[in-house]
Amino acid sequence: MKKIIALGLVMSMAASVLAGCSGSAGTQGTSGSDNSGKTYTVGICQLVQHEALDAATQGFKDALTEKLGDRVTFDEQNASGDSATCATIANQFVSSNVDLIMANATPPLQACAAATSTIPVLGTSVTDYATALQIDDWSGKTGMNISGTSDLAPLSEQAKLLNELFPDAKTVGLIYCSGEPNSLYQVNVISKELEALGYTCQEFSFADSNDIASVTTSAVSLVDVIYIPTDNAAASATEVIDNICLPAGIPIVASEEGICAGCGVATLSISYYDLGYQTGLMAYEVLENGADVSTMDIEYAPNVTKKYVPSRCEALNVTIPEGYEAIAE
Repeated sequence: MKKIIALGLVMSMAASVLAGCSGSAGTQGTSGSDNSGKTYTVGICQLVQHEALDAATQGFKDALTEKLGDRVTFDEQNASGDSATCATIANQFVSSNVDLIMANATPPLQACAAATSTIPVLGTSVTDYATALQIDDWSGKTGMNISGTSDLAPLSEQAKLLNELFPDAKTVGLIYCSGEPNSLYQVNVISKELEALGYTCQEFSFADSNDIASVTTSAVSLVDVIYIPTDNAAASATEVIDNICLPAGIPIVASEEGICAGCGVATLSISYYDLGYQTGLMAYEVLENGADVSTMDIEYAPNVTKKYVPSRCEALNVTIPEGYEAIAE
């Protein structure tokens, strides 16, 4: 009996020691905890390299680095525009057990949603989370291990900008990639806004970059002005689009500054760097302060700015009213 009692005391003492160790470790990453010494690995999956997404990634990294210094390291991967590669990257992050994933654009967000339900995921450069994640009853938050920022500038205001510059146009061509759900969402919304202003809208969708030239060539013969939503495939092919539309005398209103600089005359612009930076601050709250990503509202760019491309406006005889900011060329 004495041996049994002695053994019980030893086991009890051991359990107390282990509980103490467990309690110390368990405070890491919880709200209000002291994470001053903890290090983090953050995976970044960016769909493709282009100006807007590059700026968002840089803003995200800058925000976290300013907050955490050398306590955060980034595993930055680019999918080169391929959805299958997004899935491969997401699964690699899960296998590596990263602390958080930043998904830059819709296909990476969808790939990360499929790959993990536990690792926090923050999206950026995503237009509509409800569409991307197939959420019917949208409340402003996903209720999943996902939150982030949206690059959606108000579509009603974009339609008004187009009307301000081209009040006499009759037909607006909407060019977008059929493989990008958020592009289709924008086209569906803005077409109603434009039709309410008296325009006829005609859609021109392309499956991939190989179709852009032929689709754009068809569009310029049928429309007076073109609108391009925040579309990653189009953003990567602005030179092709510009080489067709500019000689044909067809102006383009773009949804964001990168596309506008490449082929447009004007845009209602947000700062993708600021959007990424905002996402980085959200990541800090999740990593350091234990914020529950499932209850975090999707955040939007705080400001929009009317911008124009002087040389292209001059070439197409487009008169820009006061209140527009020139895009540096």
